[in-house]
Amino acid sequence: MADATAQSTAKIIDGKIYAERLRAQVTEEVAALRAEHGLQPGLAVVLVGEDPASQIYVRSKGEHSLAAGMHSVTHRLPADATQQELLRLVADLNADPLIHGILVQLPLPKGLDENAVVAAIDPDKDVDGLHVINAGRLANGLPALTPCTPLGSMILLRETVGDLAGLRAVVVGRSMLVGRPIAQLLLRADCTVTIAHSKSRDLPALCREADILVAAVGRPRMIRGDWIKPGAAVIDVGINRVPFDDPVKAAAGRTKVVGDVDFKEASQVAGWITPAPGGVGPMTVAVLLANTVTAAKRQAGLETV
Repeated sequence: MADATAQSTAKIIDGKIYAERLRAQVTEEVAALRAEHGLQPGLAVVLVGEDPASQIYVRSKGEHSLAAGMHSVTHRLPADATQQELLRLVADLNADPLIHGILVQLPLPKGLDENAVVAAIDPDKDVDGLHVINAGRLANGLPALTPCTPLGSMILLRETVGDLAGLRAVVVGRSMLVGRPIAQLLLRADCTVTIAHSKSRDLPALCREADILVAAVGRPRMIRGDWIKPGAAVIDVGINRVPFDDPVKAAAGRTKVVGDVDFKEASQVAGWITPAPGGVGPMTVAVLLANTVTAAKRQAGLETV
């Protein structure tokens, strides 16, 4: 870890740089699979409803998968689509030999059962890593399709911190999408891991023990600078929209994206820190592409599980 006495401001972990590098690797691998095996990895993204943020995410995923040379399709269903219609689409994608990865954009509109939809996805095509079989394999230390944001966060940690063995890691948040899987990945990297949450006692004190602090709680700027151990690596997974500080912009209803960490304060204490936006977010899409390539190779028998 960094020498705390030598740190005055944190080194910024620019997720865009590492995401660009990973996408380049994916593009090379897709080209090789097509040339050597006639295999074009295929990704299907399903969007239900008109949520603006989800539309942006889905468009980005489609553009990047096409740029990597992959087969990419986007299925859009109206917000009033029924559970049966959505499950029927998932079943069709499960059976489609040209599709190796399926991602249903969450959250779904009210009235749709997210758990049932995730459970209906073929685990071998579950590139979001949320199916109980993939979660179980990850928990047991077996090869699995791993949720994209946690895996992207681990790549950033390895690229910046290096060897993670023996470090104390605190994960604030226990969701199935981020908190629990990243805790499993940190354990696999031989960290000593604590999962903290809303019921944890003296949360600031817990955070101060962390060599690696992962914030995935969904509350804007909750983690303050004095919660952070000097020299720690801080991974901020939060994506929160808040009004602009400028009263004119705020009065006009304009918002900006901030993380779960107070970046201004934390960057004066931490050794490394991801900005929000521009940190973990770009890695999430890049890992989605990498997961799709992994899924395609396994389904083609080119990589054993």
